[in-house]
Amino acid sequence: MRRRLPNPAAALAFAVLALPLLYLALAVGTAGPARAHGDTMKVVITGQRDGRVTSDVTWENDGDAVEEAVAATVNAVSADGSRTAGPWRLVRDTGRAAGWITAEALPPGTWTVTVDAGFPALGHARQEVAVPVVDPAPSPPVVPAPAPAAPSAPSTATASSAPSAPSPSPAPVPAPSGGSGGWWTTAGVAGIALAGAAAGILLRRSRR
Repeated sequence: MRRRLPNPAAALAFAVLALPLLYLALAVGTAGPARAHGDTMKVVITGQRDGRVTSDVTWENDGDAVEEAVAATVNAVSADGSRTAGPWRLVRDTGRAAGWITAEALPPGTWTVTVDAGFPALGHARQEVAVPVVDPAPSPPVVPAPAPAAPSAPSTATASSAPSAPSPSPAPVPAPSGGSGGWWTTAGVAGIALAGAAAGILLRRSRR
């Protein structure tokens, strides 16, 4: 059996008609969620966490969190205009449905932060953010190791503080009594005196 080849002109005409329909279907499918929420996003800068800019992104019409990936840039200017930061992009802030945060951190100081979103819808926010100076944690004091104690000599204070026993007083020397020893002494002195007197008498007699 002989097969009939498709007409090239008819195939081309079908492709030309189907391509716009396919494009329209894709456009309706992608724009459906955005049109359901509106065409504008509400961006609110909520502050900072460790210098990282935090913000909430919701749909302007109904306040629902934006589930799609948000394309937004963050720029910051210091209060005196001498420093700038960015452009940075927003990433998902884990744990918050509408939360977004920057991966980079601002230095300490006061900053004017601007967020501009372009996808899946337009959004804009401007807020002053203050990043405080965080003092480093104080290091614990170093305690020196105790020096080994040297052996100490026996304390004299202990010995001196103990009550001392009363020392025995010297025994009184007995006075010479009128015994035989005292009599001989007296007799000797009398004998010497008598001998001296006799010698004097004899001497005078011999001179005469």
